[in-house]
Amino acid sequence: MQAMSAVDELRGQGRMTWVAAEQGWVAAPDEIVVALATDGFEECKRELTTSRRDSRPGGGVWQGVNTQTGVVASAVWVHRQRWPQALVFITVEGEPLEGERVEGDVSRQEADPQHEDGGEG
Repeated sequence: MQAMSAVDELRGQGRMTWVAAEQGWVAAPDEIVVALATDGFEECKRELTTSRRDSRPGGGVWQGVNTQTGVVASAVWVHRQRWPQALVFITVEGEPLEGERVEGDVSRQEADPQHEDGGEG
């Protein structure tokens, strides 16, 4: 997989957090897109989806290609109510960019404000 120092920097700064239960990253999509562009991916597609209820962006997709290597990176995100950041799924060369299982990973219960004390909200 291509070296991705700007994405690694976001991880190191805690600006993107792996949620193993969701198999995605909690992050600001714009920061992910900027990091991918910094790592050499030129945008070739960007789309946003809107919620029918309030016309706010419900999510989106971004795709970029490294013109020197031909490697493609994609980010797909979903905004969730009551979450300050989106859930972002990143792939590079068709392979998901996943986090490592480390102490302090955000569990699904912690990441989902509707589930408090293990009960349903």
